[in-house]
Amino acid sequence: MNAFLLQYLPILVFLAVALVLGLAFLVGAWLLAPKRPDPEKISAYECGFNAFDDARMKFDVRFYLVAILFIIFDLEVAFLFPWAVSLMHQPHGAAVAGFVSMMAFLIDLALGYVYVWKKGALEWE
Repeated sequence: MNAFLLQYLPILVFLAVALVLGLAFLVGAWLLAPKRPDPEKISAYECGFNAFDDARMKFDVRFYLVAILFIIFDLEVAFLFPWAVSLMHQPHGAAVAGFVSMMAFLIDLALGYVYVWKKGALEWE
């Protein structure tokens, strides 16, 4: 039983180091950070609404739309990296099938991008 528990020692050490470092960074930032807010620091920045208003206030739905479109296209592109790595290690027939399926995926992605563009979802007044 003792040898079995020793296998988990590196995990416990890792968690302890992560916890100590995380707390040290939080406490260090709290102690060392300047605490002099001025109008520039508390003004709206790249978000379109004031930072310290009511959390339930309405704002433009385009913020959501741009965020969702970014997530969709960013995650879709992230699928290209594991695909490219796994394609190198496949037999020729599987590599061709994988290449054709990824090209269909990229065409579908490009058509979605063109659709969003034509609908004006990327336009900001």
